[in-house]
Amino acid sequence: MKRIFDCILSSLALLVFCPIGFVLAVILRFTGEGEIFYRQKRVGRNGKPFGVLKFATMLKDSPNLGTGTITKKGDSRVLPLGKFLRKTKLNEIPQLWNIFIGDMSIVGPRPLTKETRDYIPAEILDEIQDVQPGLTGIGSIIFRDEETIIHESGEDYHEFYRREIAPFKGEVELWYKKNRSFFIDLKIIFLTAWVVIFSDRLRLDSLFSDIPRHPIFNPEH
Repeated sequence: MKRIFDCILSSLALLVFCPIGFVLAVILRFTGEGEIFYRQKRVGRNGKPFGVLKFATMLKDSPNLGTGTITKKGDSRVLPLGKFLRKTKLNEIPQLWNIFIGDMSIVGPRPLTKETRDYIPAEILDEIQDVQPGLTGIGSIIFRDEETIIHESGEDYHEFYRREIAPFKGEVELWYKKNRSFFIDLKIIFLTAWVVIFSDRLRLDSLFSDIPRHPIFNPEH
């Protein structure tokens, strides 16, 4: 049922966003480095790698510059239009194609690079790796200010991610696996649209009573 829902919703969304995508493609072609799409290798279900598709928002050689696959607040590798695309999440639109062909689902854990995925504790990773990665998810909502929080920590980006973010991401996605349902997925889709449009803070603990908590990534944040 979830796969049928993904196919129907992604195909409809592709049709709706096609005009917007065309305009963005033209702008990207004649600005920045002239690149329209960026395909990054991510780890999918059961450890299978795939290329996640996005509109180009950063310099082509970004993985070999600065903090590598981790993006920081005010990252100099982000192109001018890229800042707008990342803030509005419009850079994620091409992933509707990933959903349509079966690489991803509408809702699920965000697909990670091998580097950041390996930071998740092995015992949790073993539990969640059979879940199809998603365009959005409960983790996408909780960690939407991840770049700012890493920046404000004042610590080494990779060390902070390994110690604070990755283990908690694992806990959150394990919660999703244990509680997932069609109703939960619909609620997550609605909440994603809400935070993107209104940039509002939500009390996720009031909406999901047993959701994991963290002193830094408070469910209200």
